[in-house]
Amino acid sequence: MPTVTTRTIPFRSWQTWVRITEPDEARAGALPLIVLHGGPGMAHNYVRNLGELADTGRTVIHYDQLGCGNSTHLPDAPDEFWNPQLFVDEFTNLVAELGLSDYHLLGQSWGGMLGAEIATRRPAGLRSLAICNSPASMALWAEGAAELRAELPDDVQETLTRHELTGAITHPDYLRAADVFYERHVCRTVPTPDDFQESVAQMEAEPTVYHTMNGPNEFHVVGTLRSWSVIDRLDLIEAPTLVAAGEFDEATAGTWQPFVDHIPTVTSHVFPDASHCVHLEHPQAFRAVIGDFLARHDS
Repeated sequence: MPTVTTRTIPFRSWQTWVRITEPDEARAGALPLIVLHGGPGMAHNYVRNLGELADTGRTVIHYDQLGCGNSTHLPDAPDEFWNPQLFVDEFTNLVAELGLSDYHLLGQSWGGMLGAEIATRRPAGLRSLAICNSPASMALWAEGAAELRAELPDDVQETLTRHELTGAITHPDYLRAADVFYERHVCRTVPTPDDFQESVAQMEAEPTVYHTMNGPNEFHVVGTLRSWSVIDRLDLIEAPTLVAAGEFDEATAGTWQPFVDHIPTVTSHVFPDASHCVHLEHPQAFRAVIGDFLARHDS
């Protein structure tokens, strides 16, 4: 069985919580994988099953980003504090504190956006990047969400719009209508996996990061990330990159196509009968694709 240890590492005057899964038998040449969770603000729990990639002989490193999960929370920080550079700096600090010279990077949803931000800085140790279920800009994300929302039943669309116009986005009817979107395009597994529910519960208990950077939900993006884009910097990425998404993903094909168009060394993979949380819906198939990609770029 793999060995799991946890620790905290200092980041400025705060603490980043880290979970390290080490294989029973390390495979020669297998580089560690760092996993970036999404949200922003969803903590590591819902991507925890990627630790099973340790069964392939490599170490897997999860961490809770600042403001999330077991890391330091800063509910009183001003809105402008929460920006991509903060999380790039936290990642750079983590790599240095863990003494990693070479590593792979996988980001899911916001984690993939952050992974792209990191990769444009061309860190010396980055050997590959997996961008999973992520948009290249929030404008494209909003367009994709609008397209998917237009496919919802008329009564669901009407309920969403009516409550958004009045600001009643915590009304039970609004939340039930939003769940229709989530069940189609965020996680199609029924019942919703415990790991996902844990991340949601943590985010709802202290929603500073999610509400500030994103907004109240996945398709009503009014936070500080609403104008974010990495498209004009994608040609700076040197690391071989895999772009992965689900057939019914809220990150629609149009949102991630710029990664394929502009990253110099890139491949893509769409998982059938899957949405935004492919790793929870089809965990074995997802880990197989990711594992093969990582193995090809270990050297």
